[in-house]
Amino acid sequence: MARHRAPRTSGSASAAGSASASAAASDSAAAFASGSATASASATTSGSASVSASAGDRLLLGTARHSAGRAAALALIAVASTGAALLLPLALGHTLDLLLARRGPDAGRWTVLCALLVTVPAALDAAGELLTGTTAAHATARLRHRLLGHVLAAGPRAAGRFPPGDLVTRAVGNAADTGTAPATLAHAAASVAGPVGGIVALGLIDPWLAAAFLAGAPLLAALLRAFTRASTDSVARYQRHQGEIAARLVEALGGARTIAAAGTADRERARILEPLPRLSRQGRRMWRVQGRSTAQAGTLVPLLQIAVLAVAGLRLSQGLLTVGDLLAASRYAVLATGVGMLVGHLNAAARARSAARRVAEVLDVPQVPYGQRRVPAGPGTLELRGVSVVRGGRTVLDDVSVTVPGGTSLAVVGLSGSGKTVLAEVAGRLADPAAGSVLLDGASLPSIRREDLRRAIGYAFARPALLGGTVGGTIGFGAFAPGREALEGAARAACAHDFVRRLPHGYDTPCADAPLSGGETQRLGLARAFAHAGRVLILDDATSSLDTATERRVSAALRASAAATRLVVAHRPATAATADRVLWLHEGRARAVAPHAVLWQDPSYREVFHA
Repeated sequence: MARHRAPRTSGSASAAGSASASAAASDSAAAFASGSATASASATTSGSASVSASAGDRLLLGTARHSAGRAAALALIAVASTGAALLLPLALGHTLDLLLARRGPDAGRWTVLCALLVTVPAALDAAGELLTGTTAAHATARLRHRLLGHVLAAGPRAAGRFPPGDLVTRAVGNAADTGTAPATLAHAAASVAGPVGGIVALGLIDPWLAAAFLAGAPLLAALLRAFTRASTDSVARYQRHQGEIAARLVEALGGARTIAAAGTADRERARILEPLPRLSRQGRRMWRVQGRSTAQAGTLVPLLQIAVLAVAGLRLSQGLLTVGDLLAASRYAVLATGVGMLVGHLNAAARARSAARRVAEVLDVPQVPYGQRRVPAGPGTLELRGVSVVRGGRTVLDDVSVTVPGGTSLAVVGLSGSGKTVLAEVAGRLADPAAGSVLLDGASLPSIRREDLRRAIGYAFARPALLGGTVGGTIGFGAFAPGREALEGAARAACAHDFVRRLPHGYDTPCADAPLSGGETQRLGLARAFAHAGRVLILDDATSSLDTATERRVSAALRASAAATRLVVAHRPATAATADRVLWLHEGRARAVAPHAVLWQDPSYREVFHA
């Protein structure tokens, strides 16, 4: 998609991260997103203010520590290769002096040594490349597993904070760039040995040679520092714009039918690619930074080498150096000015550091904490006490209190934006309130163990995600696997059994091969809820796509389900009428709690359904 590819690091195993985003959002994430303020892609990808650069640096160093053994082996290989390269000029110079002195036998032995010093680094470099790749692969795999586990543990919080496409970019591309850190740091540390060893060797040959080189060393250090700063900034901006494009692409893929129906494909393509010029500018900027640094180094490095050779030639003319010393000094000057490798490693480190910050932003999203308490014995009484929820600076629920006695049902009604879906989230702890508490049989939901809570509270959504692989797997998808008999019983209760039997392979039909309507998909979600019915069953507009007759049958099955307590977000009068009581929400507050027949006398209540 980008017209300019980011400069890749020579000698490093940077894995390119592409943002191919086609992940299905979970039911809970969909519920959270529908009730939360839409996160701006540009805001989230620009970096959360709560995550400092040090968080990314800690993640980078932690990744390096976890691969310390491999990185140490890699550094040893690189140092050994550098050591051979440092010995080679000395051996070549001494061999040349022996040949000029016509000492053939000794020169032959030294020639063999020179050949070994040439071949051994080649073998070490090959081993180093292999170890570099495996080190990066292991570090990347560990990061991706950690990131995936954290996102799933954070649940809807992560899905509400980052657009899906941006999350995929961070988990795929940025994790891969961060995974190169151990190998990059090992190479960078080892690459210092070449210049340092070259300078020391120059000093051993003649102190004036080292002094000549060190006279220009401050300029070389300033060049490297300027490159690192500019490269870090441009890489960070490039990765951010990549995330923007990926987020918009996934958003468009999710709304493909709407785009096709509206005939706005060209406009949508322009919207998706709107950050592309900025991405292109940062790509060109990275090339300019690297090109300028290379050009500056290309000017400075030869001048340093010429200075060293000039001093060496002068000392040779004075009889203080041999021809072999001159040859060795010329090669050591090249090693001492090994800025090319340093620039490459610094560029890779800049990419890894910028990527680590983006990964750390996701890891900074707090996971949902659970207690160790088991669900106490009881009929399934659900209590909301003074619950308030604030999202995007807006109070969505304001001091809502309601009790649903065990074995009864509560319908939640209200105009669009009144907080119905948010209340459903809070009631089953897909989200926590900013104030107040939610209790199940007297125990606060945060104090209950995750496994027990998810067994006790079941959900069905308006747009269920088919996550089970097959139709039967979708119905059985949950905290425990129901038996085949229970699975089919749940499908019958949700009026799904008949159409499932007509599928090519029945319950074993892959979801991708099952052409389902919106109502059929919704019935599968209801079947899943029935199959995992615990003490509380929460239906968030889960019958909106059903016809009246089917909804009536489902409502009858719901009343007879194993779930003792039922909370139903309702948009139809018939749905509200089947509940024991109705919670009428208005602008986030509880306007009334009473039976539907009583509330129906109020014209304002009737207007909720007409609207």
